[in-house]
Amino acid sequence: MKERQALYFLEPYKVAVSKEPLPIPQPGQVLVKTAVTAISPGTEMLFYRGQVPQGMAVDSTITELQNSISYPLKYGYAAVGQVISLGPGVDANWLGQNVFAFHSHESHFITTVANLHRLPDELPLETAVLLPFMETAVSFLMDGQPLIGEQVAILGQGIVGLLTTALLADYPLASLVTLDRFALRRNWSRRLGANAALDPAAADTQEQLQTYFGINRLYPGADLVYELTGNPQALDQAIAMAGYDGRVLIGSWYGQKQASLNLGGRFHRDHIQLVSSQVSRIAPRWRGRFDHDRRLQIAWTMLARHQPQKLITHHFSLAQAAQAYKLLDQTTELAVQIIFTYEDEK
Repeated sequence: MKERQALYFLEPYKVAVSKEPLPIPQPGQVLVKTAVTAISPGTEMLFYRGQVPQGMAVDSTITELQNSISYPLKYGYAAVGQVISLGPGVDANWLGQNVFAFHSHESHFITTVANLHRLPDELPLETAVLLPFMETAVSFLMDGQPLIGEQVAILGQGIVGLLTTALLADYPLASLVTLDRFALRRNWSRRLGANAALDPAAADTQEQLQTYFGINRLYPGADLVYELTGNPQALDQAIAMAGYDGRVLIGSWYGQKQASLNLGGRFHRDHIQLVSSQVSRIAPRWRGRFDHDRRLQIAWTMLARHQPQKLITHHFSLAQAAQAYKLLDQTTELAVQIIFTYEDEK
């Protein structure tokens, strides 16, 4: 009997790879053999640590992830592979196509062609698998609406934070300052175009922030602050960095973690705006001319321009999944992006 391998989150801090019968595509379906999948370091660690709200859908906009959150569960939403078998009624041109799908970590999967995205010509597989993270960064720029000459700060330089930095570095900003605890990420942030990449715990960080956003400037404070750390305690710092009428875009998903905010100071008097951003749905202001397909096309273009596969720090086989998640949980400072490879999966 032919088999596939699938990753399951069994309970907090425990994952396992199981063997399952290889499914046969039914009418309108295809079978995809996976080449690479990418771990979402922020979201997947919430599942790994058991910090996701129970009862809600895993993801209400991805067909394969619409079951309610409960263990054991399959998760992941960045898969690239090749169509190797067609069900009845599927156009023969799909056979052999390299495709992207918002799908969990497994060696083979069944889906419909409506859920597949053909890879642009000559785009490396390890670039294409980062599509969801680039799409999220594109969404952050759309929702934050940076303007020429603005002073912008980003808290958090994980993979999505770094891609947001890369996109903002293309803008004619007055300054782009990032903050992250880990030297590896700060180094990449500078290489991607940040004017400064600071350690929030360093003794001179406040002095450096004063240089870029301080009260001696004509327009003190940041015009736009992105909170992308995944740590709700950082939201207060993001608000403190915003200037009069400043915008704080909250791109982090905190799961069950609670944010305790001090809004009794200058928050109201300075008309600081808190902006939510979530990639699953296009914000209402954009729906007249933007849909999901248009935003995805922009993300494909940005992937080709910035080639973010250089941010991949680790490759693991799916059989090494427990090791990969342990690394992210216990030695986060060593990793930016981890992908699973499937060369040995039959």
